[in-house]
Amino acid sequence: MAENNIRCATRADVARRAGVSVTVVSYVLNNNRYVDKEKRERVLRAVKELHYTPNNIARALKGKNSQHIIFIVDSTTNERFGRLMGEMDKVAYQKGSVVSLCANRNDPEFVRQVIARRFDGIVISSISIPDEYIRNFVDAGIPVTLLLSKEYPRLEGVAKIDTGLYQGARECVRYFYGQGRRHIVYMDRVSAHDHFSDMTDNRYRGFVHEMEACGLLAEGQIITGCKNEEQARGKLAEYLRTHPVDAILGRNDYTACLAIKELLRAGRRIPEDAAVIGYDNSSVCRLITPTLTSMKMQEEEIARAAVEMLYQMQTTSEVPKTRHFEAQMVVRRSTDPTAPED
Repeated sequence: MAENNIRCATRADVARRAGVSVTVVSYVLNNNRYVDKEKRERVLRAVKELHYTPNNIARALKGKNSQHIIFIVDSTTNERFGRLMGEMDKVAYQKGSVVSLCANRNDPEFVRQVIARRFDGIVISSISIPDEYIRNFVDAGIPVTLLLSKEYPRLEGVAKIDTGLYQGARECVRYFYGQGRRHIVYMDRVSAHDHFSDMTDNRYRGFVHEMEACGLLAEGQIITGCKNEEQARGKLAEYLRTHPVDAILGRNDYTACLAIKELLRAGRRIPEDAAVIGYDNSSVCRLITPTLTSMKMQEEEIARAAVEMLYQMQTTSEVPKTRHFEAQMVVRRSTDPTAPED
């Protein structure tokens, strides 16, 4: 089992474990000098035991920048992350750097690998990555910018960007309330790995707080704990059979589309009987019938801020103040039958 203490082993550590000099370790790793078999085997065994990862970026060892930023997310197939990645890449390219998109592996070895590669900075948008791992990046001297999918109350030394998720969720509830809707349901994310929302999640918390403010929160109004699409639709179908529902907020566009399908299957008219709002403004919003109202992040501005905050930390060693952006509602026919088609 991998150790929880994540400190990247050095060649000196390998040399001590193998009982040889650092020079001999270098010869073995670079395979450019003869080393007798017994010593070579000791070195390779020490490398494996210490989880040593050679740093492939020699520039970083010489005190130079790697000109490489990594963007860590929960899923590389998420369309919103792809758009953010594209915007960040534009900004980084202007500064002579590149950006790589990477899914969070959520284990200590992944953290070691990231630290060993000496990235100039890390941007994180992940609800599943533990605070401890982010602290490891900071302790390794790597600038980190967090896109706040959730709250990190005890995490210091990182730049933070409020992307508008909390404010946007509250705005959705107010929008429904303004339409006279009082039976509002929240559809949480579907996760095969049990990464479900709680009150640290900004969208979830925004929904709960605004429902409380409107005097509407009741037991069972949050559909969560679903590992797959079938479970999500089944839980919603059961709720529709036993409770009045006139509005549904999806944590993302995918769950909102599941809600639309189940409402139509139950014979409900959208939006006359029940309105639906998603989150992320992905391409599916324009393809489903009725078209889906969704909350859109200010992706270009957020991406620029994320990269610029990393460079500020590189050059000044100071953590910038938190930046705040508001999500914007794109109204379509799932909430307004008079809205124009895209």
